[in-house]
Amino acid sequence: MNDTHSKTIGYLLWLFGFTGSHRFYYGRPITGALWFFTFGLLGIGWLVDLFLIPRMDRTADLRHITGRYNHSVAWILQTFLGLFGLHRFYLGKIWTGLLWLFTGGLFLVGYIYDFCTLNQQVDERNRLP
Repeated sequence: MNDTHSKTIGYLLWLFGFTGSHRFYYGRPITGALWFFTFGLLGIGWLVDLFLIPRMDRTADLRHITGRYNHSVAWILQTFLGLFGLHRFYLGKIWTGLLWLFTGGLFLVGYIYDFCTLNQQVDERNRLP
């Protein structure tokens, strides 16, 4: 089995769970957005996720591809420095990295887009020879 995601990172992001960040990390953008807009289902879903993270981690490991680019590194860069495009530079997307750098994550729209698609972006890069 691939080890694409980290339970440690998942639990660290869970601390900010009312934002849905751990759900985005594990490739669940719809429920991530739901958690974001409802503050973790008013804290109830956030608390339940404490026990669901191991299953979300196993599912993400089965769904995504290991390779040159590490999902956890990309997610840390996206979460904390995504407005500056560092995750895009890490993935070798220099032009969009520069665009993110000079436009604040393309005026936040690109930053939010990357929360929904970052796992697929890393998988795409890991499939390249």
